[in-house]
Amino acid sequence: MNVEQRNRRRFLKRGAGLAGLAVAAIRSANGQTTETSTKDLRPYGERSRFEKLARALVAPNGAASQTPLQDSMGIITPSSLHFVVTRYRNNPPDIDPAQHRLMIHGMVDRPLIYSVEEIKRLPSVSRIHFLECGGNSSPRLRRNAQTVQQTHGWTSCSEWTGVQLSLLLKEAGVQKGGDWLVAEGADAGKQTKSFPMSKAMDDALVVYGQNGEAIRPDQGYPLRLLLPGWEGVANIKWLRRIKVVDQPYLTKTEITAYTQPRPGLKGKALWFDFAMGVKSVITRPSGGQTLPGPGFYEITGLAWSGQGTIRRVEISTDGGRTWKDAQLQDPIHRIAHTRFRLPWHWNGEEAMLLSRSTDDIGNVQPTLADLAKTWGTTPGFFQTAFPEHFNPIQPWKVNSDRSVRDALFS
Repeated sequence: MNVEQRNRRRFLKRGAGLAGLAVAAIRSANGQTTETSTKDLRPYGERSRFEKLARALVAPNGAASQTPLQDSMGIITPSSLHFVVTRYRNNPPDIDPAQHRLMIHGMVDRPLIYSVEEIKRLPSVSRIHFLECGGNSSPRLRRNAQTVQQTHGWTSCSEWTGVQLSLLLKEAGVQKGGDWLVAEGADAGKQTKSFPMSKAMDDALVVYGQNGEAIRPDQGYPLRLLLPGWEGVANIKWLRRIKVVDQPYLTKTEITAYTQPRPGLKGKALWFDFAMGVKSVITRPSGGQTLPGPGFYEITGLAWSGQGTIRRVEISTDGGRTWKDAQLQDPIHRIAHTRFRLPWHWNGEEAMLLSRSTDDIGNVQPTLADLAKTWGTTPGFFQTAFPEHFNPIQPWKVNSDRSVRDALFS
């Protein structure tokens, strides 16, 4: 028997042994045998019982909850971990999609009423975009916050599937002078919001899918409005009506909240300040974590901009004295979370970690001092105010005892 034949026999013999292992029951370390059968398979998959990742509930009945950014992977937020900010007091509306309708009316030639199935029959698009609450990371909401989930957890990123709103409006025939729209939800409070026609004809979507399945009830099932890059309150959930009008309606939401009072405006406020600014945050290491000890770490986090695509993220480990370019992880999408990474060797001494993002139209994430100048005030103003669209560079202090804490106002 030649060498080639002997090797072939040895390979086949080993293969038979491996095949036997593959079909045999698996013996565990304690000698017990476990078997897998079809009875253990579930129609809708569940995660391992060892995984405990969860949203942080900050209001009764889950009416507000925050995404665990510190343990996020990549850029997509699982639907079950997407943040929630809503005004329902008990549960989200229990809407039968077969009975739900979307009406488009007002200053149009042909008022239309669509069923959900009719919406799904139209040409669809899928796009990856983040959503962010206008108050995300605002100082008043983070007074007792320690973790990045508590300071920045009102932002999430998903793949959304739906129909371009421009298509529906073209079918209805927008009349001259119809420069604004008012969207209304089917929730008990009939949440409504005005937004300009320019956004509707640009990239606005009526979505029914999130991350490959139907959107969840607390995200607006069966239909929601998606205005990419604009503050979360404008992305009406449980969408049931869009009215074309000639001016904003100044709804209850628009006159009681989500304005931007600024000291530099001498008592006045910015209204309809929709787009979220360029922003980033280091998620590991971050507040509330404890480092095992000196050695190698990968600094990682997320960057996003409501006005474009992230093109650069810089990281400083010495409080902003020096900066290094982080690696941006592909894919990089417009108006979406972008993952960044930088290798770092911690020597065990105190360190201050910062990230600074820049988008493709030149917006650079400001320092707290720079943001205060823009507002016509001082950094101390933000400690007692409730600024919307608050996007300064976030510092995390790594202490010599290995703990990490928020150092924005210290």
